[in-house]
Amino acid sequence: MAVIDRRLGLAAILATGLALAGCHKASPPAAETLNFSILSTENAQNQQGKWTPFLADMEKSTGLKVKPFYASSYSALIEAMRFKQTDAGWFSNASGLEAVRRGGGEVFARSSKPSGADGYQAVIIVGKDSKITLDDLLKCGKRYSFGMADPKSTSGTIAPMTYLFGPRGIEPSTCFSTVRTANHQSNLMSVGTGVLNAATNNTNDITRLSHVDTDVARRTLANIKVIWTSPTIPEDPIVERKDLDPATKARLRQFFLSYGVGKGPEAERQRKVLAALDFGPFRAADDSHLLPVREMEASGRLIEARRKGDPAAVTAAEAELKAVQAERDAKGAAAKTGG
Repeated sequence: MAVIDRRLGLAAILATGLALAGCHKASPPAAETLNFSILSTENAQNQQGKWTPFLADMEKSTGLKVKPFYASSYSALIEAMRFKQTDAGWFSNASGLEAVRRGGGEVFARSSKPSGADGYQAVIIVGKDSKITLDDLLKCGKRYSFGMADPKSTSGTIAPMTYLFGPRGIEPSTCFSTVRTANHQSNLMSVGTGVLNAATNNTNDITRLSHVDTDVARRTLANIKVIWTSPTIPEDPIVERKDLDPATKARLRQFFLSYGVGKGPEAERQRKVLAALDFGPFRAADDSHLLPVREMEASGRLIEARRKGDPAAVTAAEAELKAVQAERDAKGAAAKTGG
């Protein structure tokens, strides 16, 4: 009888334990983390303040835990994607191309302007009261200090080299007294305060600075002028890792392509969040978005090969340029026919 009592007691304990377990639902699984990379083009505190609402909306919409990854150089962003420290991010065209080539990335969206205008321009700026002209700058002679951006910056390096310096056989490092590499905002400030005689920049970053409500920003903009403008450059790509889970990709694309679109108070709020970043609604894109920067890159190689008088390099560069142009033309023809 004692054995039976002990068994009944054990059964009662087990039953009570199971009943208590049933009263508590299992904890939901932790949200998957998505590391989103952002180039630090300005003061870190200002930039984070602008991106925080957008990233919070991304987190809410996708159900992913979104962690920002800020870096001051394009190379750091590319390497972070290559080593899977980041999953997606905002890139320039040139750095986006490298993220696709070396970082295992793919383009899935592109930015637009709040005004609806498509594309932006690289520029060269000098002080507003400066008497330096573009002709003066191109005479070289190591007379002027000059600011450029990261070597992988489309507007800060590649466009000026392709459209201005390269065709004239000018190498900035031997043309100017000093060449300083910094982000776009630093170069704007340096020219505006007279630290540098001239620098590369772009119309997007000048517009972004106009949205900064500080005396420093206002003085900087009042103290610069543009002396050279490039042909139009496509807006920036948004790149994701190719090997991301398809469901994660789908959630990301749904968020980007629907954010700030449509009517109503929520869409208006989202457009204000984008406007603080100098963005309009995002548009669908793929790797063909990078064709213009590939063409600039190939043109630059051809200019350099001709400057060096290297027939083999000239032939190779001409073939590369023709191949890119043929791909661009085929893409354009397909778009016209709806193919």
